[in-house]
Amino acid sequence: MKKYQLGFISDKAIFEHVKSTVLKYRFVIDLETFNSNIVDPIKLTFDAKVYNKTIEQVIQDEVTRQLDKSNNNHIGYFHQNLFGLLNADWTVPSKGFDVVNEKQKIFVEMKNKHNTMNSSSSQKTYTRMQAKLLNTPKAQCFLVEVIAKKSQNQPWIVSLDGERVVNDKIRRVSIDKFYEFITGDGLAFHKLCTQLPVIIDDVIEHLGRDNLIKNTVLSELCAVSSQDILKRIYKLSFKDYQGFRDE
Repeated sequence: MKKYQLGFISDKAIFEHVKSTVLKYRFVIDLETFNSNIVDPIKLTFDAKVYNKTIEQVIQDEVTRQLDKSNNNHIGYFHQNLFGLLNADWTVPSKGFDVVNEKQKIFVEMKNKHNTMNSSSSQKTYTRMQAKLLNTPKAQCFLVEVIAKKSQNQPWIVSLDGERVVNDKIRRVSIDKFYEFITGDGLAFHKLCTQLPVIIDDVIEHLGRDNLIKNTVLSELCAVSSQDILKRIYKLSFKDYQGFRDE
């Protein structure tokens, strides 16, 4: 086991946590799955011509996009579940708030980016936090953002029914400040980001990259028809349209 020197989490714990996240990633895709997501061959044609790419390249881009759609949630779980490993007081409930410290009465809602909530969802989240404060004496609620506008730990100011509302117990916290709050180390998040590429490489080496990725889309496209690949994509998407069904 390599030494990652994070300090706030053991080498084994962070390795296993990264490995569990990697294994959640979607690696397998075949032609049937690829086409079940309603591929737009006209867009692929524009992409190939405008960006001066081969049709193989734009199909691979679309494969990556489809695989990535289900991976964003796994990154959210990576952040969320990591906090449960840093301190036994922090837990990840199966429902409700994303991260909770019952001992300190801290309830956390996590968002990946600061701009993922519109005004309606912001108001809904803030109102839920207000209700938690009313029902739980000494509670605090945090909105923790992985990609925030700035490093911050300050009261969250929102507008409810056109009125500016602020409560010191409802706070907007960037993830670096949240790591500091939990670990006492102001550089904890920076240390994690610095070591993360190394840890992922170690996990991939341990698992074996060739054993993970199984992408047969292009090979199936080439095998099932003597037509060129782009025509085959049009045929798959428009198989019942006039002119295409008889090709």
